[in-house]
Amino acid sequence: MFGRKPAERQARGFRKRGLRGSAKALAGLAGDVRGESVLEVGGGIGAIEIALLEAGAGRATNVELAATYEDTAGALLAERGLSDRVDRRLGDFVAEADAIEPHDVVVMHRVVCCYPDVDALVGAAAERASRRLVLTYPQERAAVRASFSIGNAVMRLRGSTFRAYVHPVRRIEAAAEEHGLTPTERRRHGLLWESLALSR
Repeated sequence: MFGRKPAERQARGFRKRGLRGSAKALAGLAGDVRGESVLEVGGGIGAIEIALLEAGAGRATNVELAATYEDTAGALLAERGLSDRVDRRLGDFVAEADAIEPHDVVVMHRVVCCYPDVDALVGAAAERASRRLVLTYPQERAAVRASFSIGNAVMRLRGSTFRAYVHPVRRIEAAAEEHGLTPTERRRHGLLWESLALSR
């Protein structure tokens, strides 16, 4: 799921079509980023931060847990002449958060569903968002919970330790609100994903 081949496939799609779907919508929720700094948590190949840099953001930081994205992400940045404007770091964002300075905009696209401790994740992200936090997570519906449960069962049978989570939306909001952010805009994407913008 997070290997080199999926990373290369994502990069090919981004080169041909740019951002699509919930990723494009999430970048839109970031608002006017001209001259601002962007922190993308779990950014993978870095497509969203690239789009925001090309929209005028001044610099970006990407904190990614999977090293398998690095070669592909580096190639995308080099192609666009953006290598010197992005600081890519490897590690668990929650564990490394104290070493990361605040950024104007913090982005988490389909990351909340991959982390068991939603309070720690969203809280750390909110604390580092000077202006806005934008994130995408699974819709809190019975059908979505059922599909995630089936997916987790399949991964367990295959010997994978990865698990996906459908965290309560109100809990996600509360974790950000504890750090001074207020929900300002929400969008649904099909039957699975929902995006939320919170501002200071």
